[in-house]
Amino acid sequence: MRVCACRLAVIVGIFAFIIVTSVLARRVDPIIGRWSTWALIGGLFAARLGHIALHWDSFAAEPWRVFAIWQGGFNPIAGLIAVTIISIVFIRSLNVGLEAAGALGLSLVIWVGVVQLTHSTLGQPAPTIALQQIDGPPVAVSNVAGRPTVVNLWASWCPPCRREMPLLAETASGRPEVTFLFINQGEGREKIRSYLDVENLKLDRVLLDPSMQIPRHYGMMGLPITLFLAANGTLVSMHIGEISREALNANIEKIAHLRNSSAPR
Repeated sequence: MRVCACRLAVIVGIFAFIIVTSVLARRVDPIIGRWSTWALIGGLFAARLGHIALHWDSFAAEPWRVFAIWQGGFNPIAGLIAVTIISIVFIRSLNVGLEAAGALGLSLVIWVGVVQLTHSTLGQPAPTIALQQIDGPPVAVSNVAGRPTVVNLWASWCPPCRREMPLLAETASGRPEVTFLFINQGEGREKIRSYLDVENLKLDRVLLDPSMQIPRHYGMMGLPITLFLAANGTLVSMHIGEISREALNANIEKIAHLRNSSAPR
């Protein structure tokens, strides 16, 4: 838990892709190795451009964030289109249809599996564990059901947590219809207060999770993690690693539209 995770699933998927295509390149045809290199670079580049194009209004205000890939922000459809085009070019120009198609198919299976793993906890109910507030009585995440809720798991020693905190604080103050819970992981009350004072951060609901029960409830590792809960308390989406403005706003809109959900409470 003392390692700041940033898109663990993406890293796992890339390593799996590299390993599988490397084995196929040695055992089937070296051309697959060249294909996988171009597919990986082209797919990631296209996925990033697709994300920027969809959220250009946000990037236009802060153009430097085009290069802030540590915040995440990749459009999988744009990446898949690029990989498909690159694969077609290789298959047609190098006449290695079966080998390249097999490698592509296997890599897509891996990609789908990784995506499925990242969504395995979606729909899970909110934890009933009562956590002490830094100022105020104990609160359980499940007790705030009835309103869309954003839960941020953070610590002051975590650089991505520190970078995203001003954005989260600003958004929390501007979205009164959404409940924000800032659940600190493993730090003491005075250390948290000192950090918030030094950074001049005004947060309404800061909770203490000294034994890190909340990430264990959801089966997650690393920091920061931002969870988006529907009004009925179920987990709708999550973001692992530093969050961007457009990802935060998009996920808030998603849970806001589910406010009147008829899902069982």
